[in-house]
Amino acid sequence: MITLLILYLASGVLLMLLSLPLLWSKIPPNGLYGFRVRATLENPSIWYPANKFAAKRLLWSGAVFVAAAVALYFIPGISVDVYSLGCLFVFAVPFVIGLVQSVRYVRALAHQTR
Repeated sequence: MITLLILYLASGVLLMLLSLPLLWSKIPPNGLYGFRVRATLENPSIWYPANKFAAKRLLWSGAVFVAAAVALYFIPGISVDVYSLGCLFVFAVPFVIGLVQSVRYVRALAHQTR
């Protein structure tokens, strides 16, 4: 189970690190990295605020994932299956909420720029 802990910690930290350049508006519109939907790719005035918004949620998701991976690891007698599913659930919930919020934010921004 230590291998899973290390994998989950590395994954969570990677998500947090990947969010930082987007949060700091350092990444211009591109087809590889960022919150890439039609509205953000077509309009830089939407790209930067949308990516900043999404990056905050990605940073939060990564932090929650790291905290959950550590907390669940120290539960006495937890099985590998329960640990894995618990980590997946704790990651998926804030990630999906952040994704939905980001899509709604992009729609609002696109509506404002029309």
